[in-house]
Amino acid sequence: MSRQIRFNAFDMNCVGHQSPGLWAHPRDNSWRYKDIEYWTELAVTLERGFFDGIFIADVIGYYDVYKGSNYHAIQQAAQIPVNDPLQLAAPIAFVTKHLGIGITASTSFEHPYTFARRLSTADHLTRGRVGWNIVTSYLESGARNIGQDGLPQHDTRYEVAGEYVEVIYKLLEGSWEDGAVVRDREKRIFTNPEKVHEIAHKGRFFDVPGYHLCEPSPQRTPLLYQAGASGAGKKFAAEHAECVFVAAPTKSILKAYVSDIRRQAAAAGRDPRKLLVYNLVTLIVDETDAKAEALFRDYQSYASYDGSLVFMSGWSGIDFSKYTPNDLVEKVETNAIISLVENLTNGEKAWTIEELARWGGVGGLGLAFAGSAETIADILQEWVEETDVDGFNLAYAVTPESFEKVVHYLVPELQKRGVYQTAYREGTLREKLFGDGPTLPANHPAAQYRNIEAYKQRQSAHTQDHLRTPQTV
Repeated sequence: MSRQIRFNAFDMNCVGHQSPGLWAHPRDNSWRYKDIEYWTELAVTLERGFFDGIFIADVIGYYDVYKGSNYHAIQQAAQIPVNDPLQLAAPIAFVTKHLGIGITASTSFEHPYTFARRLSTADHLTRGRVGWNIVTSYLESGARNIGQDGLPQHDTRYEVAGEYVEVIYKLLEGSWEDGAVVRDREKRIFTNPEKVHEIAHKGRFFDVPGYHLCEPSPQRTPLLYQAGASGAGKKFAAEHAECVFVAAPTKSILKAYVSDIRRQAAAAGRDPRKLLVYNLVTLIVDETDAKAEALFRDYQSYASYDGSLVFMSGWSGIDFSKYTPNDLVEKVETNAIISLVENLTNGEKAWTIEELARWGGVGGLGLAFAGSAETIADILQEWVEETDVDGFNLAYAVTPESFEKVVHYLVPELQKRGVYQTAYREGTLREKLFGDGPTLPANHPAAQYRNIEAYKQRQSAHTQDHLRTPQTV
């Protein structure tokens, strides 16, 4: 039986997301990112196409690596201006019944105590359809603008993230017991205080002694997304994520990634099939191959060379303006997205700077495929069968046109082949994707904090044992 194919829509609360310069296309509506109708109309389209969800990216900071300036980022609207993503969850949920809403938020720029309240609020207002994309961030400009000297080193950021999610788990999973809220009008007891607990977290990066501010939401901890592709990122994803996003440029890289992330998840005691992997692609679909290819050429004519290198420089941490167009991309140690540099210099293809800029002009980090519904369906099925990937994170070239054409042409073709869903499961986002309960499973690291008092007692006993054990030098 052919493998099922899953879709997420990849967007951002900004103008130029993955295809720099295409905001100038006469049919592009990304300039409407600041209008609630853009998001509600898009959400309705995606739900009609049975997408798993809309995944909303985010960055804190701006792209100022290219030419040592943010001039071209601002001129080309390369993810600036950019608005907050979490505020989109409620309006999207209001006009849909099933569509998941993945929200990106960094562990580097907001304290976990305040963020936990925002997460629970979003999960309540969406009735359990929100997800959190856990990122550690890669822009030095973001760190500087909140008073830091700069970003911590790459692997240190993942150490911070590990403790960050521990605090989130303790607050969302352990602070309020099931049944804490009783709403007993006769006894005039809304919440039983004995079932609400301080988490008493004292760690290397965070001290959070008290209670979570929110009663448990439908999922408690929203569905967890992660896009780590470095060694530290894959380890984190294997331990924590339920859905993983990757931007693999070749089948061999993607196959190796999927195999490794499933192996690491199994080693962490998790079910490797309960971790869904989506690869980033941009699909240009039309009635025939010829029309799709003409559409692709039309899109490419609007792509911005400087805008593309703004993104590539920001993502990689390498200022590509220092090289000539014919120079080859070479591996440089940076503090940004390590996996991008590794993928571009792994020996499968030698990239010139000009090739890199043109490749990134439509689709950014992801691949771009153009063709009829039949052609694209063949390509996607081939990638799924050969790499074990679960689905695709679909970026747009021109919005909402790119998504509308996928829904109009491609989704019916995939459904006809029996490889795409024709209905949604009921329940929360976690239930829709995995068919199990609304909360994280017992083999997830978050589960150990559900009885927070027992956890604190174990930690106290461990500390006392450590103090009693003679230390050797």
